[in-house]
Amino acid sequence: MPRLGLLILDVSLVGVGSLLALALRENFDLTRDRLLEFVPYFTATLVIAFLVFAIGGITRAIWRFSSQSEYLKITATLTLVIIGAVLMTFAYNRLDGVARSLPLIQCLVCVALLIGARVLHKIAHDGRQIRKASAGFLRHTDAEPVSTLLVVGISRLAETYLQAITELAPGRIVIAGVVGRTDRHIGRLVATHPVLGELRDIDDILNDLEVHGITIDKIVVATSFDALTAVDRATLLTLERSRNITVQFLAEPLGLDLKPQATPYRSNRPSELSFEIPPLELLKISKRRYWKLKRAIDATVASAALVIFAPFMVIVALVVAATVGFPVIFWQQRPGLGGTPFRLYKFRTMKAAHTFDGRRLSDEERLSSIGTLMRRLRLDEWPQLFNIMRGDMSIIGPRPLLPCDQSEAYRARLLVRPGLTGWAQVVGGRTISPEDKAALDVWYVRNASLRLDLEIAARTIPMVLFGERICIPAIERAWRDLSAGGVLKGKLAYKTENVL
Repeated sequence: MPRLGLLILDVSLVGVGSLLALALRENFDLTRDRLLEFVPYFTATLVIAFLVFAIGGITRAIWRFSSQSEYLKITATLTLVIIGAVLMTFAYNRLDGVARSLPLIQCLVCVALLIGARVLHKIAHDGRQIRKASAGFLRHTDAEPVSTLLVVGISRLAETYLQAITELAPGRIVIAGVVGRTDRHIGRLVATHPVLGELRDIDDILNDLEVHGITIDKIVVATSFDALTAVDRATLLTLERSRNITVQFLAEPLGLDLKPQATPYRSNRPSELSFEIPPLELLKISKRRYWKLKRAIDATVASAALVIFAPFMVIVALVVAATVGFPVIFWQQRPGLGGTPFRLYKFRTMKAAHTFDGRRLSDEERLSSIGTLMRRLRLDEWPQLFNIMRGDMSIIGPRPLLPCDQSEAYRARLLVRPGLTGWAQVVGGRTISPEDKAALDVWYVRNASLRLDLEIAARTIPMVLFGERICIPAIERAWRDLSAGGVLKGKLAYKTENVL
């Protein structure tokens, strides 16, 4: 089904859920007057659902591959829809005729309908695959070899592998069962396949299967070699040598057994200096109690801001759709806490890179006047409130850079979550050198506190309203403190030497 059709189907389910919620609230005693009172709230719900679903992209996921993360996204999106409908109706008629408990019932019913539809579709698809696998097994001929496998590990990778066999190799590969790592899973099922026992009892499991006439050709390990205990590793290696059974780690053919690099982000830009925080100070920074309080503040403020600004975000999204086009949300992968990559979201401010005749546009041509205003007022940054709620970002912290700009020499700035605003933004801005920005960010990492964060938040407001101003004394203090603290390493750049 095309995405527009899925969007209409999801909005229709929201409409059905809203009417069902009203019926439940009124004990199925609905009158004509009661339905007429419900019309403004019902209309607001459908309009906002259409816009938020289109912007949020919950119709992109293929239903038969829906997962827990998709269900959580649906729940969060529906919550935002209902909050927006409540605010819009309150502005229209102060929720006249809408019971205060109705939005909660509506949210629960709509979540059940949208997730339930996907779960039922997934169950139906899995059932068809199982019937296809059974038919494939019945059509199987003796000329085609059958391979019998034993899967080791209970994980999402194991589940995916078992589903792939059901879909791609029905009748050609037989799964004898699954081997777990604890006894609490014995007798349970993983994608219709029984858990036969623990890895340490693998010899007994193989002997029992042979008694039943089942000979294992291959053991597939659905976990990494490093994740196994020393005893489990020895068991598998001994088993492969003593029996005519191949042991295969799924991570190897998938190319997932590579050792992680120290950082996935390295800049080709040469740097004559670096920031290296001493180990003892690094330990103190990591154990600072303020980080837990900071995360609680971030989640609380971001949640409140989303509720307050939800109608305005819908308006901004409509303006972007009208002036720039779809999609209204733009994302980039940036290095986050510890260098872990995450998706940073923004409202789009630039048009497509090419015209209809194929001519490439410059950045100046792509940036609309509305986009310039949005950047000036930081309106394009509003979707990052979702990043803050998820824990990818913080309200206050070093701004996340592009991977090519995140030099290994400045890795110390990744010791904290990146922020919506930061010390380098309120005292430096966009025109200072990358070295000065890094120095300000690392200085913040060493000195982060509630008082400093409140100062940054207070400085952010005039920065947004009146523009950026460079504070030379703050930059000088950062370089002095870093140099005196033994954090600054290497030869200083010309600008830095002048500052010092």
